[in-house]
Amino acid sequence: MDAIVRTDLVDRFAPVIAAHRGGPFLQGEMLDALTLHREGNLTIAWAPFDHVPANARLVIVGITPGRQQAENALSAFQKALAQGASSAEASRRAKLTGAFSGPMRENLVAMMDRIGVPRVLRLRSAAEMFDVRRELIHLTSALRYPVFVAGENYNGAPDMLRTPLLRRMVEVQLAEEARALPGALWLPLGPKPTAALVHLAELGVIDRDRILDGLPHPSGANAERIAYFLGRKPRTALSAKTRPAPIDEARERLTARLARLGASA
Repeated sequence: MDAIVRTDLVDRFAPVIAAHRGGPFLQGEMLDALTLHREGNLTIAWAPFDHVPANARLVIVGITPGRQQAENALSAFQKALAQGASSAEASRRAKLTGAFSGPMRENLVAMMDRIGVPRVLRLRSAAEMFDVRRELIHLTSALRYPVFVAGENYNGAPDMLRTPLLRRMVEVQLAEEARALPGALWLPLGPKPTAALVHLAELGVIDRDRILDGLPHPSGANAERIAYFLGRKPRTALSAKTRPAPIDEARERLTARLARLGASA
């Protein structure tokens, strides 16, 4: 088995996507056709983010797919269908579209190597998961499908765990992935995905020790925090906007946690 998670939505929307002719997918009548839920000013639309590699050992969790990411995935899904791929295979190809690349990937790999992720996964470097061992990594979101607030990308407000519609996405869809990958490490990108994973840990769905929370977000906007985390910039050279203590605590805590997991693996 090379993939898990239900394909009912993939099969439901495949003919809709295949029949679309030109223009954005997430606007007008097409957005209406892809809408899963509407409540107040919240809209949840389907996009092909259902594929989960069954052998994944590391799950990187963002907040929710943005409109452009979803458009790219829908376009790749449509192209794969036109080439004769099954809906399941088209979903797999679409999920790989726009995966971490460039500086963000380099930053993430460097930080994972620094805290000992390769030791747990029996790799030389975390970089292997983005290349020759691609089956070991799963990229997902706390909210699996694109969420829009008054037509704009969801950015964490309203609070997903205090909003019943969004909390159900965490407790049903993200939990579904967690139950399917019980031996994986979970790396949240930011406080909102962290809160979602901790919530699932409190529900007994994820082992709290397998959540690697506290890494600086790998975006270029966090260059100084990343450099300090990696030991490339000394504390004395930090600007006033960077607080070293939380970074030190996260690095030491995660390194110790992964050492324990590596020893028991």
